[in-house]
Amino acid sequence: MKVSEYFGENVFSRAVMQERLPKKVYAEVMSVVEHGGQISMASADVVAKAMMEWAIEKGATHYTHWFQPLTGVTAEKHDSFLSAPDENGKEILNLTGKQLIMGEPDASSFPSGGLRSTHYARGYTAWDMTSPAFVKEMACGTILCIPTVFVAYSGEALDNKTPLLRSMQAISDQACKVLHLFGKDVERVATTVGPEQEYFLVKKEDYEARQDLILTGRTLFGAPSAKGQELEEHYFGVIRPEVSAFMKELDEELWKLGVPAKTKHNEVAPCQHELAPIFDTTNVAIDHN
Repeated sequence: MKVSEYFGENVFSRAVMQERLPKKVYAEVMSVVEHGGQISMASADVVAKAMMEWAIEKGATHYTHWFQPLTGVTAEKHDSFLSAPDENGKEILNLTGKQLIMGEPDASSFPSGGLRSTHYARGYTAWDMTSPAFVKEMACGTILCIPTVFVAYSGEALDNKTPLLRSMQAISDQACKVLHLFGKDVERVATTVGPEQEYFLVKKEDYEARQDLILTGRTLFGAPSAKGQELEEHYFGVIRPEVSAFMKELDEELWKLGVPAKTKHNEVAPCQHELAPIFDTTNVAIDHN
């Protein structure tokens, strides 16, 4: 298949929304995305229903509010689309606008940055409309992932995304003021970023033989490598077939998720490689990352 035929196929993108939502609802969603504000509950119900039906067609049985707490990794709680059966005991699949917009996960075991005692913690996830929802195949099945922020009941940030969005808004506000002084009539200034990823590929049997790699993800003991980067011939060198096969599969999975993976090459150290995407709006690029 051509890349254009499956790029972003697992993303509830603008094109998908335009196809599945009434024009009025689509216009309201785009207005909130571009200018901020809140979506009406009636429109949220319509979006939620369309999003659920699209996800079910992709094989999804559950949805999750996907967020980045202060743990250094992402977090998610899976809820099925099942709701209370009808009077005949028939299953009903449903995702409401309220469930789409906000969730209430238990935040007691997440770090709060010292805001309060752990046992008082309560967190709320709120739909980030600027980053598209997507479906992801996991060992437990296909899940609809809804990007969200994670905040305390008082509005304090309990995640890494909320400060990012607030920073983007602050930069936009100040940039607009400067541009207005130069006679430029703009309503919003967007920031962009293209975060690269450098990684090491280690054979599975070698990885499983090293407890330090399993527990920490890095080498803690053992002799230095037989060859380092002295000759630097690995940098931009010919990519080995098994590595190239991995990179091909990685590109395909990223493209399905709408991640614009662009460049791949060998890095300086043996077994070190790099992936670089095309830059995107900061928030979306970070979620892609």
